[in-house]
Amino acid sequence: MFMDELTPVIRELAGHPIAFLGGFVSGLLRLNLADDPVKSWLEQQSGVTLTQSTPSNQTNGNGNGPQQISID
Repeated sequence: MFMDELTPVIRELAGHPIAFLGGFVSGLLRLNLADDPVKSWLEQQSGVTLTQSTPSNQTNGNGNGPQQISID
C-alpha cells in the first residue's frame, strides 16, 4: 500500500534525476521560482522568459472595502 503511493515519485526520480532533485531542493528551501535570482538563472539555462502570474484584485469599481447589500 505504501509502495503504491511512492511508485510515481520513484519513477520520476529515475527518469529525470537532476530535474527531480532540483525541484525537491527548491521545495525544501522554499525557493520561489518567480523571484529574481532563481528566475534569471532559469531564463539563462532554458532561454525561455518566464512570466509571473499574479492574481488580479477585481472589484466592482469601488475598492473601499466591504459594502452593504440588501437581499429581498
